[in-house]
Amino acid sequence: METRELRVVAFGGLPEIEEGADLVALIGDALEGAGLVPLDGDVLVVTSKIVSKAEGRRIAAADREDAITAETVRVVASRAHPGGVTRIVENRQGIVQAAAGVDASNTPSGTVLLLPVDPDASARGLAAGLRARFGVELGVVLSDTLGRAWREGQIDQAIGAAGVRVLDDLRGSRDSFGHELAVTQAALADELASAGDLVKGKASGMPVALVRGAGHAVTASLDTPARALSRTGPGDMFRLGTDEALAEGRAAGLAEGRAEGRAEGRAAGLAEGRAEAAATIARLEEELAALRARFN
Repeated sequence: METRELRVVAFGGLPEIEEGADLVALIGDALEGAGLVPLDGDVLVVTSKIVSKAEGRRIAAADREDAITAETVRVVASRAHPGGVTRIVENRQGIVQAAAGVDASNTPSGTVLLLPVDPDASARGLAAGLRARFGVELGVVLSDTLGRAWREGQIDQAIGAAGVRVLDDLRGSRDSFGHELAVTQAALADELASAGDLVKGKASGMPVALVRGAGHAVTASLDTPARALSRTGPGDMFRLGTDEALAEGRAAGLAEGRAEGRAEGRAAGLAEGRAEAAATIARLEEELAALRARFN
């Protein structure tokens, strides 16, 4: 009987990451310190926070909301609640998530962490460096915590990737009953990110996990951007929250109604003016005819 196995191991040994830190060296040393020797087909899931710290993306922020606004490209939904206001936005990295990925946890008070400027480029740098150090073909996924439409809770998903097939396109293949799959695309990078989070956790001090057994997801090419997973633009079926969509619809309907009303008003006014002018001309012609008859 065929079996399959996935092994996911989180490991410590990394210091508090400061700006300018060499993550390739630190992660490599931590792997070796934990007795983990990377193999071809392994994937390292790296919490994006340590990448942000190394890249100097920690900023002073007296008001986190101001930082969120600065990182926002488009507001999808905004809801007030007893604890404040939650904004779901599209951020500069093209990711739709709460608070634009601005995080005030695992950083000193008065500061916040922004996401890496280019998570895919960060992943490529890590993957290239670790491949060179260990001489193996491994992949790297940068993960961050995101919520999901219509589901409670959050999970870790991929915001950056290198050397990993982010999508497993099964369209055109057949299931066990011979039916052709028409739409199925497995989000491999997101699944790997979530698997890594099961052992990394949020406050364990273990920001990196090694995933073994998913070699089918690893590619020779490092150009495998996680940004391909973001569905924005014309393909976005949930561009707005419900309240925002209704408000936009009402505003559009009101504007259209006003425009139609103005057009109808102009048309009615024009018709009325023409009728009044015709009546005036007819009256004047009658008066003129009466005067001619009187003096002839």
